[in-house]
Amino acid sequence: MGKKTRDGAAEFDAYYLAIWKDRWPAIKASFELEKENVSLSDKLLQPYMLDEASMIVASALPIEEDDRVLDMCAAPGGKTLSLALRLSKHGILISNDRSPDRRIRLKNVIKDHLPEDIASKITVTGHDASSWCLYEKDAYDKILLDAPCSSERHVYNDLKYLGMWSPSRPKALAIKQYSMLSSALISVKPGGMILYSTCSINPKENEENIAKLFKKHPDEVEEIPLIDFNGERCSYGYRIMPDTSSGTGPMYCCLIKRIK
Repeated sequence: MGKKTRDGAAEFDAYYLAIWKDRWPAIKASFELEKENVSLSDKLLQPYMLDEASMIVASALPIEEDDRVLDMCAAPGGKTLSLALRLSKHGILISNDRSPDRRIRLKNVIKDHLPEDIASKITVTGHDASSWCLYEKDAYDKILLDAPCSSERHVYNDLKYLGMWSPSRPKALAIKQYSMLSSALISVKPGGMILYSTCSINPKENEENIAKLFKKHPDEVEEIPLIDFNGERCSYGYRIMPDTSSGTGPMYCCLIKRIK
């Protein structure tokens, strides 16, 4: 007999059924709904359309006057636009993405959507987010870490990626995400804030990463509640799920303050 080939779709289904149990069929059905994207802001040179959940999460990072802000994994650029629009006259935004191709897209999004006086406050860089702390420490007032993730909705709707899926993928991503989160903690100033987010529905990539950070740094961090956030409360952070939010999402986020 020939070697049995792996069925990624079956593994994917079994894996997330074990996590979400009776809710999983409703989540899968919501993945198939067509997203109704919305325009980020009428202050842009032209509309930038994105999922409403992404817009809600991007706005959860409080930007104050003259903040120095880092967007650690910025491409394709929607959240960078949201941050840039809230910068004051003297605010600074570093928008980073390791991929050269994604940086090209990021630069084009900035150029095509932001007036020059706002775009001029942004510097695009290409570092590995997990080693950012080797370049700068205690350097930023606010950091957005929208981490690369399992993106299950995209995988579910793409037969190629679904067929290739294996449980090793979220495991490897969670490890990478945590290294980025640890780097962000070193790079943010004491008293500064990190907004950690993903578009994953996997607790390993979301609240379990935050729990790990709090366990390893119990005296250095605290969670900041998001008042009036339209999402489900997790053990740490919040999630917006498409089965309960008319098809928008999924998105997860947690706002963390570095105490010292």
